[in-house]
Amino acid sequence: MNGSDASPWRGRLAIRVESEPVQVFSAAFELSGSASAGALTLFTPLGTTAAALSWTPEGSTLRSPAEVRQFATLAALMRQTLGAELPITALFGWLAGDTAASAGWQVDLSERPKGRITVRRQSPLPMAELRVVLDQ
Repeated sequence: MNGSDASPWRGRLAIRVESEPVQVFSAAFELSGSASAGALTLFTPLGTTAAALSWTPEGSTLRSPAEVRQFATLAALMRQTLGAELPITALFGWLAGDTAASAGWQVDLSERPKGRITVRRQSPLPMAELRVVLDQ
């Protein structure tokens, strides 16, 4: 759980986007690599793979049981999959306990020692909240 390529981050995440209608998504996850080249696997409650996201500087891919889709950018991939553009560079920092700044996002690491992270986006609209609980 140190965020390096050899030891991916694992846990559960939930994101709520205050759009119309409100979008809510939650899943178990495994995140590996880095902000420039990495992978995020999302799991169903039964532990099967719901979606596998991967990215490199050349582009991003979403693999689900039903399809494989290509995206020009990681932001577009995240927006399609989670309903919000997550700041991946900052996310890797937040998981490591760093208060990395990202425009419009505010991180609360007060419960990071317990494996809990909360991040809120105030702008641009719609507002969004990401909650992460890391496996201990």
